[in-house]
Amino acid sequence: MSENSRKVSAETVLTHAGRNPEDQFGFVNTPVYRGSTVLFKTLADIEAQSQPFLYGRAGNPTTETVESVVNELEGAYRTKLVPSGLAAITIALMSCVRAGNDILISDSAYEPGRKFADGYLERMGVSVRYYDPRIGEGLADLINVNTKAVLAESPGSLTFEVQDIPALARAAHAGGARLIVDNSWATPLYHQPLALGADIVVHAATKMFVGHSDVMAGTISSTQEAWPDVDRVRTLLGFFTSGDDAFLVARGLRTLAIRMREHQQRAIEIANWLEQQDEVSAVLHPALPSHPDHALWKRDFTGSGSLFGVVLKPAPRDAVAAFVDHLELFSMGYSWGGYESLCLPVMIKKARTVRPWADEGNLFRLHIGLEGVDDLKADLAAALQRYSAAR
Repeated sequence: MSENSRKVSAETVLTHAGRNPEDQFGFVNTPVYRGSTVLFKTLADIEAQSQPFLYGRAGNPTTETVESVVNELEGAYRTKLVPSGLAAITIALMSCVRAGNDILISDSAYEPGRKFADGYLERMGVSVRYYDPRIGEGLADLINVNTKAVLAESPGSLTFEVQDIPALARAAHAGGARLIVDNSWATPLYHQPLALGADIVVHAATKMFVGHSDVMAGTISSTQEAWPDVDRVRTLLGFFTSGDDAFLVARGLRTLAIRMREHQQRAIEIANWLEQQDEVSAVLHPALPSHPDHALWKRDFTGSGSLFGVVLKPAPRDAVAAFVDHLELFSMGYSWGGYESLCLPVMIKKARTVRPWADEGNLFRLHIGLEGVDDLKADLAAALQRYSAAR
C-alpha cells in the first residue's frame, strides 16, 4: 500500500494490503504460488542475489501477501509467515538465546511453548524459569545477568490473566532481555504489543487469522533491532509455509475485522449470561467488570476475542462428561478461532508451576463461534442442567 496506508482503518488495510492485481493479470487475489526452484537469466543475476525471490524456502508472492498485511497491522519492522504458532514461539525464543542464557516464561503461557522450552532449550543449555503472569513490575526482581528473553501471553489462553506489557517491557529491557508477546487472543486489531514496548510478537495464525479451522500457520513480527536475529534463526531452521497454506491465511485475514466484531459481541453476551447461572462459580473473561484484570484490559486493549473460561461448581468426572458429551452445537477440540463453537474441559493443575490453580471447580474453555446466540445459550443451558443432575 501507499505511504498513507497507516492512516486508514484496519478494515481497509485488511481489504487492500498485500494485493497487487496489476501484477496478477488483474485477478483480485494473489494466486497460489507453488515452487522450489527460482530461475536466473545470467551469471551476473545469480551473483547479485538481487531478485525478489531466490529459492522457494525463502518465500513467494503468496506468503508475502500475508506478511505485508500482518506487518501493517502490528506496526512491525518485518513479519514472517511460518508453519504454526509453535514455530513462531520457537523462532522467537531461539533468536534471543544461546547456551548459558536464561529465559522467563509466563506461568499462563501456551502449553506447547512450555514443552519446547523445557524439552529442548534446557537440553541446549538454556535455563527456563516461570513467573506469575500478574507479576508486573516485580519481574525486575527475577531478571538475572544472563536472562535474555521474557515470554508473555496476554491474556493466557487457558486462565485469561491479563499481563502488564509495558511493565514487563521496562523490566526486561532494563536487564538486557527482549520481550516476546503471544497476541493470538486479541489480534493486532485489539492489542498492540509492539507499541507497548514488546520486541517480538507471535501469533497462532491457525486461530483468528485463518478463521476457518482448515490450515496451520503462525506469524512472527518484530522491531528493527530484533529482526536480524529472528530472520537468521528462521532461515537456519528452514521454516517455510507453502503457497497453498498462505493463500488460506490470506483469505481469512480479509474478513478478520468483521469476524472479530461478531465473535466479540457473541462471547461477551454469553459470558454475561453464564455469570447468572446457578452452576457457574466464575467466568474468566477480561472484558467483564468482574474479572480481576478488567482495568488493565481496558487500559491496553480496544476489544476482546472469542475465547474465555468458565468455572463450574465442584463435581465429579461424571458431571463433566454429562456436560460435554451431549452438546449439540459446541464441539470438543484443542484449537479455536473458527466459525464453529468449541468447549474444552481444561485439566489445569499440572500445567502450572509458579501459581498453582487452586479452584476446586471444573474449568472449561469456550470459543464462541458464529452460530445464533440464543441457540448457543440453549445448548449450554441443557448442558448445565445435565451437570447439575450429575453433581
